[in-house]
Amino acid sequence: MDIDFPLVLVLATFATGLVALADKLYFSKKRMAMVAQAQQQGATDEQVELASKEPWLIENSKGFFPVLALVLVLRSFLVEPFQIPSGSMEPTLIKGDFILVNKFSYGFRLPVLGTKVIEVDDPERGDVMVFIPPHDPRYFIKRVIGLPGDHIRYSNKQLFINGEQVPQELIGAFPHNAPRITTYEEFDYPIQQYVGIPSRGDGEWIVPQGHYFMMGDNRDNSGDSRFWGFVPDKNIVGKAFAVWMHWEDWSSIPSFSRNKLIH
Repeated sequence: MDIDFPLVLVLATFATGLVALADKLYFSKKRMAMVAQAQQQGATDEQVELASKEPWLIENSKGFFPVLALVLVLRSFLVEPFQIPSGSMEPTLIKGDFILVNKFSYGFRLPVLGTKVIEVDDPERGDVMVFIPPHDPRYFIKRVIGLPGDHIRYSNKQLFINGEQVPQELIGAFPHNAPRITTYEEFDYPIQQYVGIPSRGDGEWIVPQGHYFMMGDNRDNSGDSRFWGFVPDKNIVGKAFAVWMHWEDWSSIPSFSRNKLIH
């Protein structure tokens, strides 16, 4: 079962903040009264210290609340880290890449609800975007291909936008003697295709207003808008802008050799 971390973070911040507030308004005053009473009755220093001691829940809530509140603000409105779970964005991003996502590029949104409260910019064609797809509550990462109103056609591994074929330039093949994987460049970003595998997800789409058409750079190995439809603006999480670490799994050593800005 996947854990809804943003919801857990909001609830934890709210709960610890509520306990800290209750202590400030009521429980701390009650402890101070108990300390004063103990001192009047000639209590020892140890007894006075015991009377003034904060309960475990209050002590930990007051300690965790500012940390949780800071994390909530940072990941909700500024920058949030993600790990790439699959190869659908190869060669741009590979499994094990840890990336940073700008949470305010496309507007400030409320945590958990995702409601946009302040407009900033809209996604642009070619942006690498994190979002929640219409069919799955988990975060996905793909590239923005179609903007609202665009006519998209994908046929025989060729992409057409508003009737114009997007040119592809061969920039690499692996292995060189009998290539199985070819790398092309569309606009200013690379895509990856497999030799001898039939084209997947062919079709035509008109992108509705307030929605976006997403595709993975690994065109023959990506579940994207060709299969499950458009992404509404309300499901946008943010714009991926940098790789800051690569860590394949717990048995490997983290690497920083892939650190780069994402284009």
